[in-house]
Amino acid sequence: MNYTPFLSVIKQLNIQKGDILLISSDITRLFMLLIEHESITDPNFIINILQEAIGCEGTLLFPTYNWDFCRGTEFNYYKTQSKTGSLSKTALKRKDFIRTKHPIYSFAVWGEHQEYLYSLNNTESFGHDSPFNFLYENHGKNLLIDVDYQNSFTFLHYVEKSISVVYRYEKNFSAVYTNELSFSSEKIYSMYVRSLELETENNINPIGKIFEENGIAERKTINDIPFIVLDLYSTFDIVKNDIQNNSAKNIVIYKGQ
Repeated sequence: MNYTPFLSVIKQLNIQKGDILLISSDITRLFMLLIEHESITDPNFIINILQEAIGCEGTLLFPTYNWDFCRGTEFNYYKTQSKTGSLSKTALKRKDFIRTKHPIYSFAVWGEHQEYLYSLNNTESFGHDSPFNFLYENHGKNLLIDVDYQNSFTFLHYVEKSISVVYRYEKNFSAVYTNELSFSSEKIYSMYVRSLELETENNINPIGKIFEENGIAERKTINDIPFIVLDLYSTFDIVKNDIQNNSAKNIVIYKGQ
């Protein structure tokens, strides 16, 4: 394999100055290559390159999701760990990133729209006052690094919520919430959950192939690692059409479909 340096990899992708960029990643293999070929031992290198690619006029988001709140476990704004990859954990430790406030679906954010995203107080995970709506309205992009749509295209649930699918419903969860001022109280937040009665199973990869066929997702394999850049705004209508006109068969499997 002829190795391509990571900076050159990012330059080959559809990422521009000023982009609003959501990162979904598993950097296990990428990081091994960085160690071997570039003597990089700090994942901050990856974050720094992404910041450079979009510039200070852009906005960079890492998912810092944690679902323990749904089991009644306290959410602590500073102490609750991300369960969505090592890059998100690294971003949470950096002083130039700020975490958004939802205890289930939060993000570590840097850049132009950092303060706006931090100011959001959405109680619904995927509502019209959530970061997902911001990504939609502002034509955000989603960069997938060595992950597939099945486990990483969380924006799908925003579309499902927007058109009220039959196989999900809004469910409230309550637990202790310790905010950024270290004040603790019992709070209620909701999540758009699957209907257990319909025996729902996600099956997202087929819709991803449709994105690629329609030119709104670009896939490149570099150093044997897949990189996918999605135009999130353009995915909305394709997902909506599949739900309304195809019983969501390219997205989910459920009883009675």
